[in-house]
Amino acid sequence: MQILVVCMGNICRSPTAEAVLRKAFKTAGREDIVIDSAGTDAYHVGEQPDRRSREAGERRGYDFDGIRARQIAERDYAEFDLILAADKQNYRRLVQQCPDHYRHKVKLMLSYSQGSEEEVPDPYYGGDQGFELVLDLIEEAAEGLLNTI
Repeated sequence: MQILVVCMGNICRSPTAEAVLRKAFKTAGREDIVIDSAGTDAYHVGEQPDRRSREAGERRGYDFDGIRARQIAERDYAEFDLILAADKQNYRRLVQQCPDHYRHKVKLMLSYSQGSEEEVPDPYYGGDQGFELVLDLIEEAAEGLLNTI
């Protein structure tokens, strides 16, 4: 199985989710699950995840090595089994771009969470607490996704 996590620029939320999911599946002995991330926009292609995202994630034991921003490509809709959007805006963009026969693969990331939040908020313009909240929400969704798979 291959899972793609998507936000807007692929430097905060989706690379954090990639790191969290990689660790969660590895810890569960499911190293056969491939995790990747992308952005709906190409603003940061080739860049490392945001420093604040990396620092917050690394404090919790997540590894961001090898993660570089990229924009979602048309082939991703065919190659990935599940495409998780961080928020409703990116979900809508993915559904609009996605060929009809692959739309069933696109879901909101937090649809796997037991919490009341529906979206992972973009922490880019906020303070450090925003990055901690992103981690909290993604960790909860990762647990739900792992239980589903």
